[in-house]
Amino acid sequence: MLDLAQRACVRILLQEEGTSRLLDEYLASRLRALDILPVFASPKAVAVAGFEAPVVLSASVLLGPDAAGPAHRVREMVPTDGYMAHFTIDSDYGDMEVISTELARMRIHELQAIRKLLEVSKSDLFAEGVKRSIEQPVDAVKNIAKDPVGSVKAVPKTVGHFFQKIGQSVGNAASNAKERMERGEESQAAAGIGNAARGIIGFETTKLECAKQLGVDPYTDNERLQQEIEKVSWVFFSGGLPLRIGAAAVSGGASMALTATKMVGLPDEIYSLTPSELAMRNQQALAAMGVPEDAIRRFLSNEALSITLRSSILRSLKALGTLKGSAAIAGVAANCETRRQVEFLNQALILLAKQQQSGKSACSSLEVVGRLPGAIDAAGVLQISAPVDYLSWTPEVAGFANRDDLIGRKPTLLLGGGATDRTRTELKALGWTLVTP
Repeated sequence: MLDLAQRACVRILLQEEGTSRLLDEYLASRLRALDILPVFASPKAVAVAGFEAPVVLSASVLLGPDAAGPAHRVREMVPTDGYMAHFTIDSDYGDMEVISTELARMRIHELQAIRKLLEVSKSDLFAEGVKRSIEQPVDAVKNIAKDPVGSVKAVPKTVGHFFQKIGQSVGNAASNAKERMERGEESQAAAGIGNAARGIIGFETTKLECAKQLGVDPYTDNERLQQEIEKVSWVFFSGGLPLRIGAAAVSGGASMALTATKMVGLPDEIYSLTPSELAMRNQQALAAMGVPEDAIRRFLSNEALSITLRSSILRSLKALGTLKGSAAIAGVAANCETRRQVEFLNQALILLAKQQQSGKSACSSLEVVGRLPGAIDAAGVLQISAPVDYLSWTPEVAGFANRDDLIGRKPTLLLGGGATDRTRTELKALGWTLVTP
């Protein structure tokens, strides 16, 4: 099967033969099936002749010096699907396919964090921690978390599920201990539960601190990074040693810091509050926006929304002023089916919040257009946020630009990246204003 780069080349080769449109339509249908084009869905197709083939971009142009590093290299040809860039990253820790420039930067930063953690694993301090914790392997803490009174089953690997299981298991175990105490039985198990709970919380705190020192998302879906954070954190935690993994100790730290500055800053509460505390705060924020209870439940329980993404979305809505329409956008997030959709919506809201904070426009209300968030300013101008990497004039974009509910409104499209000349010309002819970085 052809990969995306090969398909893009085939499109270019077939363009003069008049078959590129059929191929584009086929590829678009496949991309939709792969959940790559969820947000530009339009209610009807628009017959516009002469659509563009999505372009192939350069990794070194998109990512600059971050395109290559001591332990990774991004393949130079970066095909697009008309919206997002599709990167292939080769690294010492495995190859990965990444969609969007923003996520590529984050993955590169995470690869550097993995490299640092592996360096720490070879240090004398780590060896001392291993020596001290030799009788407490990391599986022990997982077993305690699952069942403080003796279960040997493992708990889920991700931090969010890991802590959630702790809350449930510790609570159930505590209840059982209370029943035993009421029957006059030995209360040693109850004391053990208390120690286990304190130990687990301390371990989780150490993992959060480790992620903070590395400048990475503690709830990332990068499994290799989670494994390395867990391993190093356990050794330092169980060995009773202070955690020292910060940027000051990173070899090649300048490059790592450079990448970090290009990432969206994570709020301090992600590292300082427990998942339960964050969930309570988010629930209160959603209720204040007027989000219905069933939507709040979906928002807080939807596995596509990581703990970090939930907090980031609500942070952006708060920055916009918790305006009329905020509940509708929160509802879109609650109904997202994949993490990719949530990440796109999150970046769209960040783009709107930055526009608001720049002072260029003051939002008076929010609106959902298709599945994209939009803001209406004091002059009544609708600004629609689309954090795409590079926009091409495809049937889907034409359909979106010609939506019945946008006729006569002369909206503004806020792009996170670039657009082809053809796209700019077509949008301008339809009365759109295009704003790019």
